Amino acid sequence: MWDKKVKEIMTKCGYVGVIGKTNAGKSTLVNTLVGEKVAIVTPKTQTTRSNILGIFTENDAQIIFVDTPGIHKSRNQLDKAMMKSVRGAISYVDIILFVIDGTRKLDVSEMEYIKKLSEKPIIVGVSKTDIAKKENVIQILTHLGAIDNILSIIPFSSNENNNIDVLKKEIIKVLPNRNFEYDSDMYTDSTVRFMSEEIIREKAMMALREELPHGVKVEITNFDETNNKVTYIDADLICEKDSHKGIVLGKNGENIKKIASEARLDIENLLNKKIMLKIWVKVIKNWRQNQNNMV
Repeated sequence: MWDKKVKEIMTKCGYVGVIGKTNAGKSTLVNTLVGEKVAIVTPKTQTTRSNILGIFTENDAQIIFVDTPGIHKSRNQLDKAMMKSVRGAISYVDIILFVIDGTRKLDVSEMEYIKKLSEKPIIVGVSKTDIAKKENVIQILTHLGAIDNILSIIPFSSNENNNIDVLKKEIIKVLPNRNFEYDSDMYTDSTVRFMSEEIIREKAMMALREELPHGVKVEITNFDETNNKVTYIDADLICEKDSHKGIVLGKNGENIKKIASEARLDIENLLNKKIMLKIWVKVIKNWRQNQNNMV
């Protein structure tokens, strides 16, 4: 009993909200910090549509990263739901990790946003230093240095794993003393069904690139694991317009075949078993404007 009490006092655990503009590198960073793929990553804006947890546990510290949608102006109900997710995360996390794209000029709105987050400990990470111009990163660091409520500013590269351990150490310093929220072998709280939907959406965004409209989502309609050797998955790839359906299908169905093939391989790696995946393209007109059709 005495040993248990000592361990409880020494254990540190907390939620870290990973906040920033779209395409700042938040999801890539969370995947790198956790050491597992918990969030999909594409070059397109607004890839992350809901808060996703990535859990890192080491010795007596557990960091629960909350990967949030990119900060942006709301244009439809989906955008509003995404920004609501960001505000919700800020309200309950213990620490803010604000990510700024080191390849872009620092936006005044980013500085103002950081200043408003004064109620929580704030660590700022400047991303993509492997491809960013040195003078741009220095300029960003200089401007950020003038903001009083930032605990530390750390330039990093997820691709080269540069300063990732430094980020972890800075976060652990300010974690509250608390019992672990999750088992030490967990790296996300997402269900395999949700992760499979996200994998399919990622493959669609990557396969179609600029041709793909933002109004696409995935719904798994059947997830049958009754067979020990094979999981059967049926999914709808939903778009907003009839004209988009042909784009998603591609000539002779080439696009949808590519999406299904690549998604199947990733889901098989996730579940460590054979997958039979079928994807249908479905049109729900203007689904992003309907709150009942959110993420």
